[in-house]
Amino acid sequence: MSVGADLCLSIDLGTGGPKVGLVTLDGEVLVSEVHHVATHYRADGGATQDAVEWWTLIVEATKRLLTTPDISPSRVRAVAVTGQYASTVPVDANGVPTGPCLMWLDTRGGRYSREAVGGRFQGYNARKVLHFVRKTGGAPSTAGADPIGQMLYLMHDEPDVVAKTRWFMEPVDYLTMRFTGVASATHASRLAMWLTDNRNLSHYDYDQQLLKTVGLDVEFLPPLVPFGSIVGTVTPSVAAALGLAHDTVVVTGVPDLHAAAIGSGGTSLYEAHLALSTTSWISCPVPKKKTDINHSIASVPGLSNDSYVIIDNQETGAKALEWFQGVLAGTGTIMTFEQMTTLAATSPAGANGVIFTPWLTGERSPVDNKHLRAGFTNLSVTTSSADLIRAVMEGVAANSAWLLKYVEKFAGRPLSPIRLLGGGAQSELWCQIYADTLGREIEQVPQPLLGQMRGAALLAAVALKNGRLDDVTSKELGVAFHPSSSVANLYRERADQLPSLYSRDKKWSRRHPTKGH
Repeated sequence: MSVGADLCLSIDLGTGGPKVGLVTLDGEVLVSEVHHVATHYRADGGATQDAVEWWTLIVEATKRLLTTPDISPSRVRAVAVTGQYASTVPVDANGVPTGPCLMWLDTRGGRYSREAVGGRFQGYNARKVLHFVRKTGGAPSTAGADPIGQMLYLMHDEPDVVAKTRWFMEPVDYLTMRFTGVASATHASRLAMWLTDNRNLSHYDYDQQLLKTVGLDVEFLPPLVPFGSIVGTVTPSVAAALGLAHDTVVVTGVPDLHAAAIGSGGTSLYEAHLALSTTSWISCPVPKKKTDINHSIASVPGLSNDSYVIIDNQETGAKALEWFQGVLAGTGTIMTFEQMTTLAATSPAGANGVIFTPWLTGERSPVDNKHLRAGFTNLSVTTSSADLIRAVMEGVAANSAWLLKYVEKFAGRPLSPIRLLGGGAQSELWCQIYADTLGREIEQVPQPLLGQMRGAALLAAVALKNGRLDDVTSKELGVAFHPSSSVANLYRERADQLPSLYSRDKKWSRRHPTKGH
């Protein structure tokens, strides 16, 4: 343990719940806790979490962590929050929630988004969507699964909540306000709202034309400040509750996309990382704003005012294995993540012919289809649990390979090595499956589950002038996994099958939609 080193209280709010840790300002996670929060689904497309519960869990976890031997609260110099985005927390003037958080899975505002920007051009009004793409790099989801759809839903269908609301905030900005009492946001934290002109990242304002197009009032949107800047210090009440010094600084909320780039060491141009978390994505810093509207890939405000990062999202990543863990538990067999991956290793590459398509909650990249659903193909009476688990792992990797083809075209070059982080990256078997399926060297980021937590702390160090983002690059190399020539053809064939399986399954999914999620 780094005795005496300055620390950051780092919070990573994933879809599954918050991780809370104490991290040195050079990125060593000393102690941490992981907590689960339930998502409440409704048949009408609702998907919410209790934002008050997040805060309660974070406060209690922080208190426990600060009692760790050799760790004094006086060593904590900064607080940094990262986490999932494209969700909306309505809060009052003090930052206290006035209603539940509408998660990125919530589609109840879809009809209002379609009224605002819908049309015949891939579901959009061509003239309106081009304004969004030209300025922001993307556009509101016609499914309503983003802050515009969520805010429109609240304004039309939940007037009692809106009457008590001062700000509509992203989760990372909400938690930052709970620490500081200050409402703030950045181009990056509000990237999924598509309401800032991202051609000039030093212009800290929302675009009036785009606001008018979707019918939203700027008065509900928190002021924009520079990415990675200091928002303020912890409030006296928070300092007293946690035992922190009154001058402990709090940096801007950081989307998990950006924290993953920093935590993986991929802060220089074209240094790629792949997140294998609840969802999944492939990203790297790039020098300019660009959009591939056909495959839902764009470059959005990045790690500084003169750079961008690639954004794309696959709705189901390591969540697929968690889902199947629950399926197996229904049989009376409760296996841990490690037990599942160990069992999967007893099935040969190719899972004895079983294929899994991982579209449990639809897909965004490289195809945008909320109706799409997952499935197993080629089952037989000899199919084992090991085959099914391995097929899930291979299917998630094949989906990433499908996306990688378009991401590399977008970036204009092959991306290798690719740093792998997230809960799924804890499995060496999954890392090797990724190397074999993508045909790229995979580097397992150290402590992959805590990669974003580390990234948020490193950004806090930069804000405190304890280092530069350039210093993060390749600071700590992980374990390398190289493609195996013996299974290359098999996995390439599997990945190449996904588009045809998608064409088959999308028709069935639309004819027989599942209720809710």
